[in-house]
Amino acid sequence: MSFNKSRGGGLGVGGEELVLRGTISKKWTFLLCLGSFCIGLLFTNRMWTMPEPKEIIRRSTIEMEKMNLVSGDCAPKSIGDAKDVPGEVPRTQDAIQTLDKTISNLEMELASAKATQESMLNGAPSSESEGKRKYFMVIGINTAFSSKKRRDSVRATWMPQGEKRRKMEEEKGIIIRFVIGHRAIDAEDRKHGDFMRLDHVEGYLELAAKTKSYFATAVSMWDAEYYIKVDDDVHVNIATLGNTLARHRSKPRVYIGCMKSGPVLAQKGVRYHEPEYWKFGEWGNKYFRHATGQLYAISKDLASYIALNKHVLHKYANEDVSLGAWFIGLDVEHVDDRRLCCGTPPDCEWKAQAGNVCVASFDWSCSGICKSADRIKEVYQRCGESENAIWSAKF
Repeated sequence: MSFNKSRGGGLGVGGEELVLRGTISKKWTFLLCLGSFCIGLLFTNRMWTMPEPKEIIRRSTIEMEKMNLVSGDCAPKSIGDAKDVPGEVPRTQDAIQTLDKTISNLEMELASAKATQESMLNGAPSSESEGKRKYFMVIGINTAFSSKKRRDSVRATWMPQGEKRRKMEEEKGIIIRFVIGHRAIDAEDRKHGDFMRLDHVEGYLELAAKTKSYFATAVSMWDAEYYIKVDDDVHVNIATLGNTLARHRSKPRVYIGCMKSGPVLAQKGVRYHEPEYWKFGEWGNKYFRHATGQLYAISKDLASYIALNKHVLHKYANEDVSLGAWFIGLDVEHVDDRRLCCGTPPDCEWKAQAGNVCVASFDWSCSGICKSADRIKEVYQRCGESENAIWSAKF
């Protein structure tokens, strides 16, 4: 019995001790929490100081100024300023156009200078270095190896020969040459001395390439104001041609001829077929304006442009279309002069009798004088200018 009571009493004393310890732990816990809270509150007040009222006012003022600055830029202008806007638009457009023309002029002058430099580096004679005069125009007569009869008919009519040709070069500054490829024609050349040979293979489909080569070579050989291309089955009045070109001397980039816009022929097998017809839009479209290929003239800047860019200028099937394409994106003045494409008698004869002498005459149906070797003499007699016209002309 005593044994059981003593155990029960032992258990009672231990329970009281556990209760006392639990009570002390709760008090200390409360005191520690309270102390931690006070310390944290003190630390927070020191680190997070509230801004003074003056600082708040100063910041608000700065923000308002920024808002006013932005709103001021976006605010509509006064009525007086709005009235000036329509007047500024034309002036701005004029300034842009003037700038474009100035840039174009500089590009052309650069092309001319580069072409001259390139010709000098290639060993071509320089008119300035040799003290020679500048020429007025170079006339290149496009011909083929098989066209000797045509060349002889031209020599017998409108193209001066021998001493007269040399005198025309010296006194009038006019150069005339038959333009041909590099095939041997030595005997004929020795007799007449009127050929300009190109590094070119002859062929109808190569006329565009020949045209590029002609202008590039002519620019390197002669410093002229104008360069002309004419076919060997066309009659030309040289003095009338010179007077016509002289009227356009003030224009730096001029392209003169009988301007046309023929159909783009997509059908294979027809004459003047255009393999690249799809580049010109829908089926049945027309070409852009360009000079007919029988005779046209370009100023020096344009000839220099061709010489400088000959390796990248695209060739179409037709030579006259190709030339027009090379100028389509440039600041070039196109001059449409119908006296450069008169018909054969009676057309050119009637015009001559009326005092309107034609520059060139040919038959449209043949793209030149039909059977020119036999008929050009008749055209010369009925439509040609007087023999003294070239010597009395002042360009």
